[in-house]
Amino acid sequence: MKPNILLITADQWRGDCLSSMNHPVIRTPHLDALARESMQFRRHYTNAVPCGPSRASLHTGLYLHNHRSGTNGTPLDRRFTNWALELRQHGYDPVLFGYTHTAMDPRGVPEDDPGLKNDEGILPGIRPVIDMGTLCPDWREDLIAKGYQLPDSHPLTYSLRDPGQASADEPTPLAIAREDSDTAFLVNRVMDFMGEHRNTEAGWCIHLSLRAPHPPWIAPAPYHRQYPLDQLPMPVRQASPQSEAGLHPWLAEHLASGRNQSHEDPDRHRRLQAGYYGLMSEVDDNMGRLINVLKSRGDWDNTLLVFTSDHGEQMGDHWMYGKAGFFDQSFHIPLLIRAPGTNPGTCDEFTEHVDIFPSLMDLLGLPVPRQCDGRSLASQLRGGALPDWRSAAHFEYDFRHSAAENVLGLEMEHACLNVIRDDQYKYVHFADLPELLFDLRNDPGECRNIAPDNPALVAEYAKKLLSWRMQTTDRTLTHLQISRDRGLTDMR
Repeated sequence: MKPNILLITADQWRGDCLSSMNHPVIRTPHLDALARESMQFRRHYTNAVPCGPSRASLHTGLYLHNHRSGTNGTPLDRRFTNWALELRQHGYDPVLFGYTHTAMDPRGVPEDDPGLKNDEGILPGIRPVIDMGTLCPDWREDLIAKGYQLPDSHPLTYSLRDPGQASADEPTPLAIAREDSDTAFLVNRVMDFMGEHRNTEAGWCIHLSLRAPHPPWIAPAPYHRQYPLDQLPMPVRQASPQSEAGLHPWLAEHLASGRNQSHEDPDRHRRLQAGYYGLMSEVDDNMGRLINVLKSRGDWDNTLLVFTSDHGEQMGDHWMYGKAGFFDQSFHIPLLIRAPGTNPGTCDEFTEHVDIFPSLMDLLGLPVPRQCDGRSLASQLRGGALPDWRSAAHFEYDFRHSAAENVLGLEMEHACLNVIRDDQYKYVHFADLPELLFDLRNDPGECRNIAPDNPALVAEYAKKLLSWRMQTTDRTLTHLQISRDRGLTDMR
């Protein structure tokens, strides 16, 4: 019998926001229990932000500079394979509960194709059972059948507050019961699907893509009150937005754009923070429900399970909300992998989203496409070490089509940055803006740019970054050679 596959992504879950990662406030008992039965990759990074680019790297195993789907809505080239297409070729039927945020390749597509009006398209190769992102028709239909009065706008469903439970001491909860929330709805549908497809030789293959803890950070009761406002950790940041803005021109523009003004009101910030953590606790409880069903039905020992997020969240650090720029809070995310016949433990090597696709293939005993920029983590899961492993994490941010592109007077192809981050230093290279260098051992909060005073160190890390880019340029056909005497030859 083939292993079952369950790939779970949360949306906007910071890497430090698990109690197994020693967070000072958050309690995630069910994910902690999963971590004890899994390999927990403690220094795992997404390769790009926001949602579309990060998921493109996750699904294709490609760095942003190869898949080039750099913003939400930038089409993903159809020539790239992905884990769903590959597993479909090997007898699986990958199904989706949630969203993949994949903008379709428009070439050869009729102008009236509805996919050209939706940046939250479906990854090629995956069959949607519940297609649910910003638009959530199935969930809304379920809520209406239960008697809920909903706004006409789909996105507003996620922010439907209950004014009857407003309080000065806690955030206002969602006006939808915990058992009817979007997270509970998707997990319920996944459990129904697993029950309908039990004991099949082919094995089921599910991608559960949860929206939580994505904004608007309005948690259902009782999760809205789970984290008292006076017990929340303070943000890591400089004394004021103005002093923070002095770090770099991009950051100055970003902070001036008005997206981060909630920090001017500490009480509002704490309410948002409590809602963010509350949604994480809700996801944690639902993960407990899901895992209990897997175990009670006898599917646990034959299921390859991955839990991760698309990207992180600033949540007040550096006076920012959301996911953008170059700070670790936007890029460091959880990764838990449990597979039949593998060992639990922790890994402190630098791992990246591009590693998940090749790891799935390797753990299933299937060939890894040459396309993949990442490398398999299977040897770590099987009790060994990661041979000849990377000594740094790499990530990218493309801010074309943003206000910063125009305000800073950049050409579209110049509105981007690359990061290399190792144990001691983080180097940020902008295509057409000043570079940044942080000494992480002496400045873990990334508050002081030491680049101007360390030109030799900047040159050293610029060289490392350039070498990484040169070594990871698209290599789909580069192992082949055509010659007159030998014809087509694989030169590996």
